[in-house]
Amino acid sequence: MESAIKTMVTTFLTSARGKENLDSKSFKKLVKSQLGGLMEDTSSSSAIEEMQKGLDENNDGKVSFKEYLGLIGYLAKSLSESKSGSNADAS
Repeated sequence: MESAIKTMVTTFLTSARGKENLDSKSFKKLVKSQLGGLMEDTSSSSAIEEMQKGLDENNDGKVSFKEYLGLIGYLAKSLSESKSGSNADAS
């Protein structure tokens, strides 16, 4: 788990190129290069733009580390539910 956390942080920092946030271009590149195996529509620029807008809580046009973690959390939850057969509905 430690390695996974380090990878998430390093991926964000590398993609942000020393800045505090991912601009639109950096976010698109990160999604296309790192998340294509977990997400559909990563080849669609408009789908990625919509995703960025949904993550951008403060509407500054950028994705902060906190907003990026929201995406990671969503993906982790979706993956967990698909692996467990969506048992959350059965409770």
